[in-house]
Amino acid sequence: MRQGSDVDVRGVEIGYGSVTVLEKLDLHIAPSEFVVLLGPSGCGKSTLLNAIAGLIDVQAGQIWIGGRNATWDEPKDRGIAMVFQSYALYPRMTARGNMSFGLKVAGLPQQEIGRRVQEAAETLKITELLDRRPSELSGGQRQRVAIGRALVREAGVYLFDEPLSNLDAQLRAELRVEIKRLHQKLKATMIYVTHDQIEALTLADRIAVMKDRIIQQLGTPQDIYQRPANRFVASFVGSPAMNFIAGELRLGSDGARFAAQAFDLALNGYRFAATPRDGQKVELGLRPEHIETTGAAAAPAGTEAIIEMVEPMGSDQLAWTRLGGAAASLRLPADSTLRTGDRVSIAISPGKTSLFDLATGQRL
Repeated sequence: MRQGSDVDVRGVEIGYGSVTVLEKLDLHIAPSEFVVLLGPSGCGKSTLLNAIAGLIDVQAGQIWIGGRNATWDEPKDRGIAMVFQSYALYPRMTARGNMSFGLKVAGLPQQEIGRRVQEAAETLKITELLDRRPSELSGGQRQRVAIGRALVREAGVYLFDEPLSNLDAQLRAELRVEIKRLHQKLKATMIYVTHDQIEALTLADRIAVMKDRIIQQLGTPQDIYQRPANRFVASFVGSPAMNFIAGELRLGSDGARFAAQAFDLALNGYRFAATPRDGQKVELGLRPEHIETTGAAAAPAGTEAIIEMVEPMGSDQLAWTRLGGAAASLRLPADSTLRTGDRVSIAISPGKTSLFDLATGQRL
């Protein structure tokens, strides 16, 4: 297999008429890195992927692949291979025929074609399926064949455009693991588009969260989840979603505090990303797993709350209450005996919270 190539997107702009899809976008992907483009429908992630593939022309900027300006190269000359959302398999060809067709067109020797197909089939565990037609395969098996068709290209960069979105939950989980193993084995550069945050968090070396024609935040899954750059990233990444409580900052001799309706939290240990102002209108972001129940009536940074609803989730439970006048969810152990109507004391670690300016949405 070829070593992964770097991909450098420099000031790329793409639009259709008066509609701008990508605006002066920069993104550097290192060789052998796995980068996920994550965002809601219409944010431009598939457009960016298609531009890297050469399926869409850029209006401004450049795309470099493997240290070479590939902005105007044909797709076949870019050293890339692509897996689409739809399987796009030839119905009258067997799996072997689908995987080998592009290599035959390229004029590769039959022995080399056979070697590549066999290696890809063994990697994807579809050796016994090579002589079946697409109609004789399940959805997951068809997608494995489609991935295999890309693998035989032995490309420096592999592009995935929501390849698991047509599969059921169990198959998505299985193939997600296979794609991760595939990356670890091939050491190839992979760029993966999805709107599924679980796929992004589990697969990526780095995630580019996109919205409004730009990348809102680029970082490791831990960075994105633990220190979101703005309110959109915080609300989009995480299941259940982050809780948000509107209030204001109060700065005093004893440090900063967050104050909301019947809710007050000392911010000792919070790392501010920008200089706070006294009276600044903000939102406090709390992950459900960072709100802890405690039996101590006067726990540090604690407050009392009434459980309004409990949702069993199998491995844990999700309890709903109200904090600072806003609905808030918190995770409970699967064996928790808390029920609707119970009153609990909760404790919050300021270092695990997030603060966002109410006007701009940017992290403080």
